Amino acid sequence: MTQVNPAVGLGLPSSTFMNPADVTDAVLGGNVLGVVNYTTEPTDPGIENGALTIGLHMAHTADEAFAEVWITDRPVETGVVREVAYAHDGEYLIVAGRIPQAGRYTEATRAAYCTALELMDGLGYKNCFRMWNFVADINGDNADGLEVYRDFCRGRAEAFELFHFGDQEVPSATGIGALGGGISFYFLVSRSAAPTSVENSKQVSAYHYPQQYGPRPPKFARATYLAETHTDRSGGQIYVSGTASIRGHETLHEGDLVKQVELSLDNIAHLISRDNLAAHEIERRTGLSDLDNIKVYVRHREDIPVVRRMCSEYFSPAARTAYLNVDVCRSGLLVEIEGIVP
Repeated sequence: MTQVNPAVGLGLPSSTFMNPADVTDAVLGGNVLGVVNYTTEPTDPGIENGALTIGLHMAHTADEAFAEVWITDRPVETGVVREVAYAHDGEYLIVAGRIPQAGRYTEATRAAYCTALELMDGLGYKNCFRMWNFVADINGDNADGLEVYRDFCRGRAEAFELFHFGDQEVPSATGIGALGGGISFYFLVSRSAAPTSVENSKQVSAYHYPQQYGPRPPKFARATYLAETHTDRSGGQIYVSGTASIRGHETLHEGDLVKQVELSLDNIAHLISRDNLAAHEIERRTGLSDLDNIKVYVRHREDIPVVRRMCSEYFSPAARTAYLNVDVCRSGLLVEIEGIVP
């Protein structure tokens, strides 16, 4: 869990999961773009030892905590603008922010996202390919009786519209529960590497969900294919969004953990399959055993052993996999899974 990978492929991003106790030495020993701590309390984004750092309240105890460390082989420049921290190396940018707990989130989400999007534009990074959002009390109601996740989705959609993000330009993303800290987020953006949004032919695109899921649909792609150039259709990485037991736009198998895990895995397998990728003019042959940097979010702690056992049948033994006990974006969903195909 402490191994640091070299940069993958043709200058594409690289990250690893680390024991929190080893992070300082790793940061001081080399170029680190960002450190995302999945830990027992939230901390605001900032710059520590020359690297962007943010703390997410995603672990119940210290022994569950880990750090996701994004690595570079280039010098890093950092800063903080209106409480949004950033770090970039000339080719890749990471931005991170936190929206304090509040009764309503639309306006604050729109403002924080706009700050991040303005930073991207100002620094010359146009290609956002991955977003993560961690939402405390995600299935609870805001002060107006609107589910907190739907409140967040409205603010995100409004920010995207202000910056003219078309549906085909939205990145892959995760919107998942957190144990506290309001809403935290971090984005990965490239200057010249080329992202392609990938949808799942067995699911309705999230941005086309009907209004029953809230006043504004979630704005994300099911995956992003990232390559150094637009002409590279076989050597890039695949960033798989948080994926759950949804077919079409409907939640399936409510209350049945095993079937939800099976469908979640089947959705990912189809998403990264040769046929589905070929529909996006991507020539990769991949499967579940190719996933790495996997995060598995499980609503009920007692379900983790079953989920772990099922996932281990499909994921490579060498894959870095973290299991987190948090709520999922829909109250009927029991598990959500994401990962990266390097």
